[in-house]
Amino acid sequence: MSLDNMFCTRCGDGFETNEKIVNSNGELWHTNCFVCAQCFRVFPDGVYYDFEGRKYCERDFQVLFAPCCGKCREFVIGRVIKAMNANWHPACFRCEECNMELADAGFIKNAGRALCHGCNTRIKADGLQNYMCHKCHGVIDGEPLRYRGEVYHGYHFTCATCGVELDHTAREVKNRPGYAANDVNNLFCLRCHDKMGIPICGACRRPIEERIVTALGKHWHVEHFVCAKCEKPFHGHRHYEKKGLAYCEQHYHQLFGNLCYVCNQVIAGDVFTALNKAWCVHHFSCSVCDTALSTRSKFYEYDERPACRRCYERFPAELRRRLRRAHHYTLRRN
Repeated sequence: MSLDNMFCTRCGDGFETNEKIVNSNGELWHTNCFVCAQCFRVFPDGVYYDFEGRKYCERDFQVLFAPCCGKCREFVIGRVIKAMNANWHPACFRCEECNMELADAGFIKNAGRALCHGCNTRIKADGLQNYMCHKCHGVIDGEPLRYRGEVYHGYHFTCATCGVELDHTAREVKNRPGYAANDVNNLFCLRCHDKMGIPICGACRRPIEERIVTALGKHWHVEHFVCAKCEKPFHGHRHYEKKGLAYCEQHYHQLFGNLCYVCNQVIAGDVFTALNKAWCVHHFSCSVCDTALSTRSKFYEYDERPACRRCYERFPAELRRRLRRAHHYTLRRN
């Protein structure tokens, strides 16, 4: 092509013989005309960005068109992640809980934060006070199946005997002959488990595979057979039964036994009863002279307490007449 038919794209002038010409995508430029459309400077190292028919140096292109990363605040050149009303480098867009990259894994917006699916499920479960399945990481609605320290959806397992899909009532049988300790075939539905004759704890409804307590017509784990009042395990100590419940000696007497009117302690031995009250043997005495009374003693009621005959005879006549209207009492011993 003759130079007579060649013209600069920018200034429209022709080219001199032996002049260096810039050819960009079929367009010709004087070297001094081939400059940034924004700052009008020659491109450093010949690097430029072509956008909508205009050419820009790297700096001006970034300022004018390149997005700024929402995390590192640097310009994003190349792949841009647009999310959460911002732009991101792929490596900068991460889960705000576990810091996993989300560019290819996907994310869920939770309370204004970008979370991976696993963290979102866990936080959702915590907020609902539910459990998260250890296998599928989904929220468990209702009761979970508890297995070896973790919680699961019951439908992830089947009964080792009948093959039915399990639920939270499934039972694990440890030390089953012929099976390894970590074998999932140790899980059974409640019906098949009961047929095996393994006792179930009356408190936690779990199998009892070690020491067992039999009481109140039920079986119990040792640590689950407790006083109905203080909830302390009996651990082999004597218990007292009342209306289908078990009590330790102290609380049984406090709730159903006799307390001494004087010392307010449980009366473990003989009980003296009179005037709708109970006394220890060594605390039943005259309320005036403090003389001990026995089963052979006769006494009078004085201010809802016992008074011996000797003290009674020392009372004023008018008081004795009033007390005489009530017959003297005889102590009863239980």
